[in-house]
Amino acid sequence: MKKIVVEHLKYKYPLTDALALDDISFEVEEGEFIGIIGKNSSGKSTLCQALVGLVPHFYKGGYGGKVIIDGLEVKQHEVSEISQKVGIVFQNPFTQVTGSKLSVYEEIAFGLENLGLKRTDMIERIDAALTILGIYEFKDRHPFDLSGGQMQRMAIAGIIAMHPDVIVLDEPTSQLDPQGSKEVFQAVKSLSEKGMTVIMVEHKIEKIAEYCDKIIVLKEGKLARFDTPSSIFSRDDLADFEILPPIYTKVCKRLGVKKLLEDAYPVTLDEAALALERRHLS
Repeated sequence: MKKIVVEHLKYKYPLTDALALDDISFEVEEGEFIGIIGKNSSGKSTLCQALVGLVPHFYKGGYGGKVIIDGLEVKQHEVSEISQKVGIVFQNPFTQVTGSKLSVYEEIAFGLENLGLKRTDMIERIDAALTILGIYEFKDRHPFDLSGGQMQRMAIAGIIAMHPDVIVLDEPTSQLDPQGSKEVFQAVKSLSEKGMTVIMVEHKIEKIAEYCDKIIVLKEGKLARFDTPSSIFSRDDLADFEILPPIYTKVCKRLGVKKLLEDAYPVTLDEAALALERRHLS
């Protein structure tokens, strides 16, 4: 089932000449985990904002094409309505913390209170979100007493408690250490496995290669590539997009070791180990 359909999307910010998004088209199936990569100013954050309706409703500017989320065309509906379908998590979790709640539980309840849900429904949603994100044990802790990774998972829990069909994450691990990044990726992958559609902008190539089903490569506002991690990172023209392959792919390319039954190189540690072991035994 198509959860996201983007057709010939174009966008230009007010008082600028260049297109921030230039004729972008792609489709995403329900439950897919899609990574977005590209150098700075390639249009990654703008695409995220277009998926949640901030473009064009908040930022205005020139807009063309269509973004359809679960049958709802973004341009034709208010952000308040779009937010019931798709939620966004920004790179800095502090921007999504109210600062007025004394516990993680109350923080996640904030958005649900605005929906006017019954208390029993709120409790059920909050408990489920905390459990999925692996932070139930911190439910009584003050939000600002959490680590960076824990706080980002709290921000994600606050979004998924709203029951969106799609979650968009704009560089959610950019300010986290390796452990915090791992926690966030594992949590987001679990959401995808449960059927939520995930779009994530990220610079950590090894993590994108390991966790994503497909990858969008943006260059100067254009969609340059949209394919599986193995297909993307096995290409010989990555330098044209100023993208480096995962270290495991780089090593296997140098050794000429490809994946079994595929004309592609390994992109994760496990894939590389398997390919090298197979070569050693052959």
